[in-house]
Amino acid sequence: MIKESVIKDPALAPEGRLKIDWAAQHSPVLNKLFKNQLADGALDGRKVAMTIHLEAKTAYLALLMHEAGADVTVSGSNPLSTQDDVCAALAERGVRVYATHNPSDAEFERYLEQTIETGPEIMVDDGAELVGRMIDKRPDLLDGVIGASEETTTGILKLKAMDAEEVIPFPVLAANDALCKHMFDNRYGTGHSSLSSLMYNTNLFMGGKTIVVMGFGWVGRGLAKYTKGMGARVIVCEPDPVKLLEAHAEGYEIMNSLDAAEIGDIFVTGTGNLKVLNSEHFERMKTGAILANAGHYDHEIDVAWLEKNGKNEREVRRNVTEYEMPDGRKIHVIVRGRLVNLAGGDGHPVEIMDLTFAVQALAAHHLAKNSASIPAGLQPIPAEIDQLVASTKLDTMGVEPEKFTQEQIDYQKSWR
Repeated sequence: MIKESVIKDPALAPEGRLKIDWAAQHSPVLNKLFKNQLADGALDGRKVAMTIHLEAKTAYLALLMHEAGADVTVSGSNPLSTQDDVCAALAERGVRVYATHNPSDAEFERYLEQTIETGPEIMVDDGAELVGRMIDKRPDLLDGVIGASEETTTGILKLKAMDAEEVIPFPVLAANDALCKHMFDNRYGTGHSSLSSLMYNTNLFMGGKTIVVMGFGWVGRGLAKYTKGMGARVIVCEPDPVKLLEAHAEGYEIMNSLDAAEIGDIFVTGTGNLKVLNSEHFERMKTGAILANAGHYDHEIDVAWLEKNGKNEREVRRNVTEYEMPDGRKIHVIVRGRLVNLAGGDGHPVEIMDLTFAVQALAAHHLAKNSASIPAGLQPIPAEIDQLVASTKLDTMGVEPEKFTQEQIDYQKSWR
């Protein structure tokens, strides 16, 4: 039997409604696509499960799916990014919610299990939390799934591993790899929101500080761009030689992370990997170093090592934990290594997530209409979805792209 919503307090709904209304006002792409595509009946009656960072922007996506006729269940993809007032507002509007802010590990796991137990046909996933658990723990429900989409770089890495083992029995669309997602969300969204959260939670000046960016994928590019824009000295550390040369060509300093550990003031990870900052780095860092994670999971920074080996631990500011090393040096970690922009702030700007969630909404719509013709396993987002999202955004801005003349089209097709 499917249980009703599990939330912190229904009385929080009014504040959550205000947040969602604000997101709705600044989501012109989603609003237009809802009228023109999503409300065509394809999602009517479909069971949709979403594991997402439960804040206002993601809540608005869930509400639009609900208004398009889907039976929507949501759970949080990070214990500290869930906002209880938003959850209350969703439950009030008829979306099933299994999420509370800062649950225990057992509670967090149970919320995900309850979401899976609803028997979803379509999953909008974050970190492959739902897909991985369903394949591993609830194979009895797999026959009812027509497809899923994945939001994050971390999730894509997991799904590639699953795909290599041929264990995914339904199509999973790589929403993270859509141009209108990673080029804007991962780069500009993460750069903007991570730096905003870092400044808000520390109340420190970025100009003149040495900031070490771990990784130079799309997230790392954004982190480096925004920190440089704030007047910081930026050092990039990256295992891929080509990406490291690209960082050099962009004007950033490049070096091995162990060398950077000795001179950095602030370290920001954004790789999708684990223990990117570990004991070798901690032992070289100068006192006062600040560590923040912009990746999906909190294990990019080996916080467990700091907790085990630190002589003293205390909260020196809200969301800032200080670890005193045996030699007296002090290392500070923002929101205990959780996703800094969401666990320590409101996440990406609304206009950026308008593009991302337009991709996710259209991915779910595409699965509802075409899943029978899509091969099982990890699949790219159809190019027409990117084109539709981009053209819709430009239309809401009153901008008309250039059009090729027939002569230009013929020229491009000719080799003579």
